[in-house]
Amino acid sequence: MAFELIPLPFDNSALEPAVSAETLSYHYGKHHQAYVDKTNAAIEGGEHSGKSLEQIVAAARGADQGLFNNAAQSWNHAFYWYSLSPDGGEPSVELQSAIDQSFGSLDQLKEQLKSRGAGHFASGWVWLADRDGKLSIEETHDGDTLADSDFNPLLTIDVWEHAYYLDHQNKRPAYLDAIVDAKLNWRFASENFARGSIWTYPS
Repeated sequence: MAFELIPLPFDNSALEPAVSAETLSYHYGKHHQAYVDKTNAAIEGGEHSGKSLEQIVAAARGADQGLFNNAAQSWNHAFYWYSLSPDGGEPSVELQSAIDQSFGSLDQLKEQLKSRGAGHFASGWVWLADRDGKLSIEETHDGDTLADSDFNPLLTIDVWEHAYYLDHQNKRPAYLDAIVDAKLNWRFASENFARGSIWTYPS
């Protein structure tokens, strides 16, 4: 069974001005589509055909770098789209309590997400993650992922240049301000926290 490019959970212009429709046309329509297509081509008729995307990521890690890169990036991008929302929402009572315990407040968490994202060297991902009820900010480089990790990712921010360059040029902090202040999907994060297990790519 081939994987499909997930539908965006919002209209192309819904995240403007933080993320423009033009950026989404390239980032989602070309970059993400290419990762999904290359993953499907790599598994067609092989031992990984019929596995979940998470199983493929885990099996390919350290064994098939090309497949790992494309499968992990397919997963990361889908998770990123769900991590964004036009209105952001608010954390659930339970998630807010965990945020307060781990970071002091939601505003302090947001500042740390911005700081870690701005300071992340080169390409990669910044994650809010849970492990045994303790929240932390994690970073993965290039195409690496938390999809097969001991962490339960709650939301992620893409800090590859193609995520922001058309809208913010080389000003990654401006992109992070726009995303973190108003476009992170706290409802999605709350659902992931309540479930207590890693989100699975829609089949």
